[in-house]
Amino acid sequence: MDWSLFDPTGHRKYLTAAERRAFIKAAMGQAPEVYTLCLVLKDTGCRLSEALALTADHIDTRTGTIVFRSLKKRRLGVHRAVPVSPTLLSELERVHGLRRLQDAPDGGASVRLWPWHRMTGHRRVKEVMAVAGVHGPHATAKGLRHGFGVAALERGIPITLLQKWLGHAKLATTAIYGDVVGAEERRMARKLWD
Repeated sequence: MDWSLFDPTGHRKYLTAAERRAFIKAAMGQAPEVYTLCLVLKDTGCRLSEALALTADHIDTRTGTIVFRSLKKRRLGVHRAVPVSPTLLSELERVHGLRRLQDAPDGGASVRLWPWHRMTGHRRVKEVMAVAGVHGPHATAKGLRHGFGVAALERGIPITLLQKWLGHAKLATTAIYGDVVGAEERRMARKLWD
């Protein structure tokens, strides 16, 4: 498969750091559950379907990780843990009541945090993108995933760790995040100049 961070017309498919910040700022003005979905997508690089499948019992506040079930794998039981910030954990607690769900004797911990269909989640993300002024082929949940990958490499995260966080089977798939241009490429190159 020919993976690329650019569409056939040469437009990028990832959000820049400034667009990611604008996206979260716009999400803060939305319903709290829309904000937390946007925050999870931006801060973990997960797929929209993986976020929407998330339940309280897959958020480990002790280790500061979210455990995603890899829905793209052809077999069941494939999971990956992605470290998350204390801010994200506290927002998930504030909006969704993680501790209450995790302590519920009636199986509340296995209830999805966002009981939406994929199209509803997609619409929510597109609405926030529009408010943020982000338009184009990158104004999607996948654009956030790609933006996460670019940002991770830009900040020096080892590619093998990024591969694990994104749930890629092959390192060659993760390597596309090094295929950036413009400001991102210059920031990466600047590390060589110092």
